[in-house]
Amino acid sequence: MTNITKGILASLLVISCTPEEDRTGLGDRPDASALDFSVTQIEGEAYKVIVENNTPETLAYWDYRLGTSNKNKDTINLRFAGEHQVTFTAFAGGGSVSAEPVPITVPYEDPEAFADPQWEMITGGVEGKTWVLDMESPMGWAGLDYPDPDGDNWAWFPDYAGNEWVMENKNWGEMTFDLNGAPNITVTQTELEGSTQTTESAWFSFDPDNRSLRFLGDVELLYGGDYYPDVSNWQNIKVIEVSENSMRLGVLRDQDRNGEGDARIVFHYKVRK
Repeated sequence: MTNITKGILASLLVISCTPEEDRTGLGDRPDASALDFSVTQIEGEAYKVIVENNTPETLAYWDYRLGTSNKNKDTINLRFAGEHQVTFTAFAGGGSVSAEPVPITVPYEDPEAFADPQWEMITGGVEGKTWVLDMESPMGWAGLDYPDPDGDNWAWFPDYAGNEWVMENKNWGEMTFDLNGAPNITVTQTELEGSTQTTESAWFSFDPDNRSLRFLGDVELLYGGDYYPDVSNWQNIKVIEVSENSMRLGVLRDQDRNGEGDARIVFHYKVRK
């Protein structure tokens, strides 16, 4: 193994935030000089990195842009060749401390990283793929467990004809994925009233097994209609259905203005011709 960073790092940024994990039994916020962690590339599989927190009485949080981990010891996969960063944050009862990002150079791509066919269906690979709302059936709603066979698995995906109230029929923008050197996402969104558009670009992460997408930076899911206030997070996305030419993506409706319970708002896309 090639050890990139191990031991106590003194160049730190102290931040203030509230971790979601239970801090019961944890110590005070550690001093910068007490932080102890390691970030180690695996020899022969340099796209894989072992991260380990050795700081007593703390909870670990690792952010590597392509994903995150809250395990004290974990193996993360950076997938792409190029320059990466891993940032370690230690949470304790008295607060949190983040280290400066650890730079990592990955000389070659993980040959198995994109073997799942969903990657190609969503992104079109290096060349990319652009999606727009399918106005024949642009959206619907689903239970939190859909499309699983059990649980809260109801769904309603109406045709637009006869249900024009769901949104105005207009150009709502477009969403482009590609794997050209990184998992890239660009979203051009049309405003609710009018035709003004804004464009944001960043990276995304995708977990094929859990069918979950995560947009990074300021990028949010392309949508249509007056639904933005009903959702607190437009970056954590569930892949409901995907094929070569059709895709349904859902976000959690967790603050419905009409008092409805939690559900997924599901948007339906087609490939832009």
